[in-house]
Amino acid sequence: MMRMRRRFWVEAVLAGAGAILLVLTLVTPAWIEAVFGVDPDRGSGALEWLIVGLVAGLAASCSALARAEWSRARAAHAPDGG
Repeated sequence: MMRMRRRFWVEAVLAGAGAILLVLTLVTPAWIEAVFGVDPDRGSGALEWLIVGLVAGLAASCSALARAEWSRARAAHAPDGG
C-alpha cells in the first residue's frame, strides 16, 4: 500500500475546498451575507466571486501539486525493473 506524505493530503484538501466554494457560490451567490451577516459588496456577489477566483487558482495549483505527489509516491512504491 502506498503511503502518502502529509503534503499530498494538504494539497488535496485545499483543492476540495476550492471546489466546494465554487459550488457554494454558484448555488448561493451571496453566501458571505448569509454566513457572516455582513454585506461588504452590497449584495452583488462580487466579493464571493473574487474569493472563488482566488481559491480556484489555488485549487488548480494544489491539484497539480497533489497529482505530482501521487505520481512520486507511486513511482517510489513500484517494484524496480517494472
